Amino acid sequence: MLYIWDIEEIVKNTLQEHNMKINYEFNNELASPMNYNVTTNTIKFNYLEVNRYINKINIKETGENLVKIILFREMGFYVTFKKNKHDLRTLIYGGEDEKAELQAVIEKNAWEYGRTLAPEHLVESYDKVRELDGMLIEGL
Repeated sequence: MLYIWDIEEIVKNTLQEHNMKINYEFNNELASPMNYNVTTNTIKFNYLEVNRYINKINIKETGENLVKIILFREMGFYVTFKKNKHDLRTLIYGGEDEKAELQAVIEKNAWEYGRTLAPEHLVESYDKVRELDGMLIEGL
């Protein structure tokens, strides 16, 4: 089991390695393992959900590397919003189809940009987590 301070250290070091100025904090009320908030430029994590997610994914990789993989995806959201000026008003005021379409584009971009941040030795595991994540979502 990874504790708050373990995950916080991984997040801090990984963000520094990539020279990304993103705030981070733990939030044990978060319903997902990690979340990037574009408004506050903050990655939040729930260490219990991170551990649950790692157990559900269940691939042969260290806990530290799995946290990094989860983090790369969240960093991918940061890159997505930096490179693409999405009209976020669509998420608030748009119709259901518009919202779903924009969310799908943002999600796809986050996974793609996150993949570019992963070191070569983690790309295969990153792809496997992406595949399994999609199956977990479909199974809900």
